[in-house]
Amino acid sequence: MSAAPPLTGALLDPLGKGGLVGRLDPRTRVIAAVLFAVAAVSAQGLTAQGALLGLAAGLAGLARLPLGQTLRRLAALEGFMLAALFTLPFTVPGTPVATFLGWDASAEGLMRAASVALVATSVMLAVQALLGSLEAVALGHALERLRAPRRLVTLLLFTLRYIEVLHQEYARLRLAMRARAFRPRTGWHTWRAYGWLVGMLLVMSVERSERIHAAMRLRGFRGHYPALDHPRPSGLDWGFGAIHLSALVLFLALGMA
Repeated sequence: MSAAPPLTGALLDPLGKGGLVGRLDPRTRVIAAVLFAVAAVSAQGLTAQGALLGLAAGLAGLARLPLGQTLRRLAALEGFMLAALFTLPFTVPGTPVATFLGWDASAEGLMRAASVALVATSVMLAVQALLGSLEAVALGHALERLRAPRRLVTLLLFTLRYIEVLHQEYARLRLAMRARAFRPRTGWHTWRAYGWLVGMLLVMSVERSERIHAAMRLRGFRGHYPALDHPRPSGLDWGFGAIHLSALVLFLALGMA
């Protein structure tokens, strides 16, 4: 029997949808995402922040992110921040440039709103490009190899695993309710049925988690997931890291000029 292949970019992205980014080591992608976020928050001036947005768009192109899904996620982010972005021009003091319903919008407020929008958009786009196609298990193992606290990594992996367990239990209980001709309506019977659904979901999930935990201990589980592979960064990782870091330093210097 042949040995299992390591968790490389080719295995994590067998169809090649991750492009160049999908072939990078998970640790490289995590470090690149963290460095980009730090640089975006630290950048001064709309020029540097716009350049970082361009870099994030380049990363999205290298990762071959689907255009429609990416735009929908960015639109959801902008919609979430719309209230803050709309109020900033009227709450930040400065030189008035327009009046709306008796409120003066300042140039400094408009620049602040544009700055917040650029930073948030660039960080989200870069994180999607670098970590969006990375499997949860690979992300956890990458964090552990980067010396992240082992308990935190184990908690992350367990949380992701049991979210799926809860979803499976919920789907099974909902199917049982539909098989008994349950139809949601506005009434006490519906709310009582949903209350029983939540209670049964919690009870059955706890029982299932106890069975899984007992099975894991029986198989020698000692509080963390062991990593069976120990890949080393390739020349592609070092080259990408050097170019990525150089671009970040250049854009930060551009903001300070």
